[in-house]
Amino acid sequence: MNELTLFNDLFDDLGFGGYSYPAYNSRRAYYSPKVDVKEDDKQYTMEMDLPGKTEKDVNIELDKNVLTISSEKVSEKENSDKKDKDEKNAGKYLIRERTYTSFKRSFTLPDDIDSENLSATVKDGILKVVMPRKEAQQPKKISITAA
Repeated sequence: MNELTLFNDLFDDLGFGGYSYPAYNSRRAYYSPKVDVKEDDKQYTMEMDLPGKTEKDVNIELDKNVLTISSEKVSEKENSDKKDKDEKNAGKYLIRERTYTSFKRSFTLPDDIDSENLSATVKDGILKVVMPRKEAQQPKKISITAA
C-alpha cells in the first residue's frame, strides 16, 4: 500500500496548493476520527475511533478505489412546551452543546484490494474495516508456434 495516499485528505485540508500558506481547518481537525492501518500478506486492516457510534450511524462507500467513511448525527431541538413522557428524560436542558456532529474521510486504496470482499464491523466504539488482498497475477507463458 502506498502510505502517502492515506495523507491525501490531510494535505488537501491544509491547503498546500501552489505556494500559499496552509489554512488550518480547526473544525475538521477536532471532528476527524483517528485511524490506524496495518497490513500483512493477506489483507489490510483499518481501525477508526468512533465513540458512541453504532453501525446505523456510519456510512461506508467504495467508489473505484476510494473508500469514504462518513457519519452525521443531528439531535432534535428541544421544545420547551413539550413534556417528556419518559421519566428518565424528564426535565429541561440548562446547557445543550451536543446537537450536531459529522465527519467524512476518504482513503485511496491500493490496486491489490479485493473490493468484492470488504467487510466492516463496529464494536466498543471502534470501526474495523478488513480489506483482503487479491492474489497476485502470475506471469502467463505464451507459446510460440512456427510459421
